[in-house]
Amino acid sequence: MVDATFKPRVFSGIQPSGNLHLGNYLGALKRFVDTQNEAEFETVYCMVDLHAITVWQDPAQLAHNTRALAAGFIAAGIDPAKSILINQSQVPEHAQLAWIFNCVARMGWMGRMTQWKDKAGKNAEAASLGLLAYPSLMAADILIYHATHVPVGEDQKQHIELTRDIAAKFNHDYGVDFFPLAEPVIEGAATRVMSLRDGTKKMSKSDPSDASRINMTDDADTIAKKIRKAKTDPDPLPDSYEGLADRPEARNLVNIYAALAEMTPEAVVADHAGQQFGQFKPALADLAVDKLAPITTEMSRLMADPAEIDRILAKGALQAREITTPILKRTYEIVGLVASV
Repeated sequence: MVDATFKPRVFSGIQPSGNLHLGNYLGALKRFVDTQNEAEFETVYCMVDLHAITVWQDPAQLAHNTRALAAGFIAAGIDPAKSILINQSQVPEHAQLAWIFNCVARMGWMGRMTQWKDKAGKNAEAASLGLLAYPSLMAADILIYHATHVPVGEDQKQHIELTRDIAAKFNHDYGVDFFPLAEPVIEGAATRVMSLRDGTKKMSKSDPSDASRINMTDDADTIAKKIRKAKTDPDPLPDSYEGLADRPEARNLVNIYAALAEMTPEAVVADHAGQQFGQFKPALADLAVDKLAPITTEMSRLMADPAEIDRILAKGALQAREITTPILKRTYEIVGLVASV
């Protein structure tokens, strides 16, 4: 029986699909930074470029997007001296463990994944095998580090549940307590940031309207303009957060303010109760510019020196492999594979 005591370790990743926006920052990057600064956790953050190629990518654009995402991580406050920062394809143990998990996971599990159903749709026969097996690779991303906590959005919670199922089945099948049952960490006022044009839809880079999102590359004037033009309703802010229940656009702006200001939504409403959006939006615009403009500036500086980004990621890969190599080696031993790793 393998020691079942696991070091508190956080793993999370983002696909390098281009156009980082406010939803990525508030729903992921800002929380990654907060976790990095908590002494109890070791943190590993990843550009999941292998996941990106489950659908076709232009190779040059993918390489650019990976560096841009790395720049976004660093500009947002991820410190390579405090966290391990990697792109997935530079750490081969991710893919090697994924194959073992492909042999542990069941087809029925994969077919039930909401993301598979949404992305494959009615044309599932034409979708890539990689898209179907995506959650198995995600499980490997997490468990190759023996990660115990995974910050995710609500849309990825099902994949963490599957990761736990794979870990539990592996442990059961081989009579070990080798892989931890990682916990999803979902928190924050603006975990799910909605479109500035439609408060019922998630903010997305794929929305045809650029006004629907705040890009992390937007300058201060653009950020302020988009907030001033964000869709709202004619009513003033209520005196309680519950009063926003049927006002999705108003609720979204309050949640964004709360996340940027590190306040609760209830406190934001209390501070601005009775205000019309003609008053609230300028306050939100000032706050957003104050928080986001420095990130934009630093991203631009980093992207002007891609060799520096590559150096940081290469160093991160070496650090990561100090963790992943022994875990994969022990996995091979448990399974009965005699290949040297």
